Amino acid sequence: MAELDSKIPHGSLSEKWTNHKSNINLVSPANKRLIDVIVVGTGLAGASASATLAELGYNVKTFCFQDSPRRAHSIAAQGGINAAKNYQGDGDSTYRLFYDTIKGGDYRSRESNVYRLAEVSTNIIDQCVAQGVPFARDYGGLLDNRSFGGVLVSRTFYAKGQTGQQLLLGAYSAMNRQIGRGKIKMYNRHEMMDLVLVDGKARGIISRNLVNGKIERHSAHAVVIASGGYGNVFFLSTNAMGSNVSASWKIHKRGAHFANPCFTQIHPTCIPVSGEHQSKLTLMSESLRNDGRIWVPKKLEDVKAIRAGQLKATDIKEQDRDYYLERRYPAFGNLVPRDVASRAAKERCDAGFGVNKTGEAVYLDFAAAISRYGKEQAHVKGLDENDTNLVKKLGQEVVRAKYGNLFQMYEKIVDQDPYEMPMMIYPAVHYTMGGVWVDYNLMTSIPGCYAIGEANFSDHGANRLGASALMQGLADGYFVLPYTIGDYLSDDIRTGPISTDSPEFEAAEKEVKDQLKGFINNNGKHSVDYYHKKLGKIMWDKCGMSRNEKGLKAAINDIKALREDFYKNVNIPGGLNEFNEQLAKAGRVADFLELGELFAKDAIERTESCGGHFREESQTPEGEAMRDDKNFTFVSAWEFTGEPSKAKLHKEVLKYEEIEVKTRSYK
Repeated sequence: MAELDSKIPHGSLSEKWTNHKSNINLVSPANKRLIDVIVVGTGLAGASASATLAELGYNVKTFCFQDSPRRAHSIAAQGGINAAKNYQGDGDSTYRLFYDTIKGGDYRSRESNVYRLAEVSTNIIDQCVAQGVPFARDYGGLLDNRSFGGVLVSRTFYAKGQTGQQLLLGAYSAMNRQIGRGKIKMYNRHEMMDLVLVDGKARGIISRNLVNGKIERHSAHAVVIASGGYGNVFFLSTNAMGSNVSASWKIHKRGAHFANPCFTQIHPTCIPVSGEHQSKLTLMSESLRNDGRIWVPKKLEDVKAIRAGQLKATDIKEQDRDYYLERRYPAFGNLVPRDVASRAAKERCDAGFGVNKTGEAVYLDFAAAISRYGKEQAHVKGLDENDTNLVKKLGQEVVRAKYGNLFQMYEKIVDQDPYEMPMMIYPAVHYTMGGVWVDYNLMTSIPGCYAIGEANFSDHGANRLGASALMQGLADGYFVLPYTIGDYLSDDIRTGPISTDSPEFEAAEKEVKDQLKGFINNNGKHSVDYYHKKLGKIMWDKCGMSRNEKGLKAAINDIKALREDFYKNVNIPGGLNEFNEQLAKAGRVADFLELGELFAKDAIERTESCGGHFREESQTPEGEAMRDDKNFTFVSAWEFTGEPSKAKLHKEVLKYEEIEVKTRSYK
């Protein structure tokens, strides 16, 4: 099998990026005006890339399916953003962030890319401060940060409310300035339907106007995919319902390799499922794990009494509580990485200790933090530290200042006061580390087609550290792509505008129209959601937090059968040339029905356990993930051959020169 050319520069790790930037081709400011770039997606990666490319002088066309770029899913990110700025003096550094990211990803990511990510992370904070992002500050005026982005050091920066919201508004304001200058043409309520290749290069897209149904051709000298991840293949996830895989999948079918699809992340702190009717799971920020302690009752009879409503969580005495993360991982406790925390919760619930009616929930308790903060505040104010009510009141004020918006949201959804009662949480699908394969320049295996942010196969490996998604999106968009894309575009300064009248555009447009007509004329008996929910159940049951060979093989057969039924029996009301949300959904679910099959195939091939990919056949006696470094230290990059289960595997071997590959331990 062929090795992929990742184009990693030579030289020492700390000098690769600097030397690479010094040696790549540039486009002069006068020539940038002659070049068009399409950006698909307006989350943190897409918005920052669009704004920066336009600021540099390129003509940018940006597409989003929402009515405004500020509705991109990034706006919902509640936690923080990591960066190696060592304000706390606790030992952080570029190298430390690099090392923690590699280790957190279970040694399944590229050294060079991860080091670059850590290197540019400090620039992100400066950029965002300059944009007016209101990061929390300590009493001395320095930026304040917390610890879960790498568990041992404080490197996660927060903006009050929701960090993702503030960061996206910063990028969005930079975008708006360029829209005002005419350097960005904004196409809201447009969905990318296909990629157009001319002479083997990405030269444009076919889009659909979601308001009137019009199919449009758009050309450019390069196309950037920034359309996020594919977590909604599970139907229920923490993603916005519109989040989909279509842009990534379309370029995959045109020749871009799809890498590590089985690497998905389960987020440990989500509000549990409450019924069949749900369409989305509510994410609770992982920052809560900085202060919350996670536990279940030790005794099964207490669990049964809680489920029956005979006992409350607060009735369980301290000695009868199992703080299982602190028990299993004493050095890291409640701050262990997401994959470890999620599986530990599943293990307790599978053993019968889940505390909600469905048996799929654990407690996240702030009583200890409220008491600790309250005593500190009483001491500072010279008040009685033994006054229980006073300590509780003062402690709640501190917790309210830190997490008030999250506590409020929890109470509105669950109708329980989390200041008085422990929260209930359970893991849910959140982020995808797999995605479109890219080289060091962020270019896919299609010349002129780039993928950034969560859409690419990422710098995170098999598991992402909390607060690193925002870091990668902004790093790619602000500080990596604007440099690397020039190297490719320097050959296009005399190309001139790309015509949309070519046979390639015509053929791609026809394919799109034929698919849409096929859906409208199908007259089946089931809704799109019917199929999406069925797919989600297959994926969660057989490709979820735990996987085995039998279940994965069954998943492939089940998905094939479901896909066949979908094309026979899906029903799309309404017409082609109008606003038709069901038609838009049908295209996305069609892509999910193919991706799910490749996902299962990738999970079958990777017989080891690593990060978020847990094969039951490969675990330690304590139930931890057991890697197979001898056989699986590579990126699985799949080439589309006509059917997902017949995709061709290309291996990019991962070489570790700067760090020693070890068995992960958080004990």
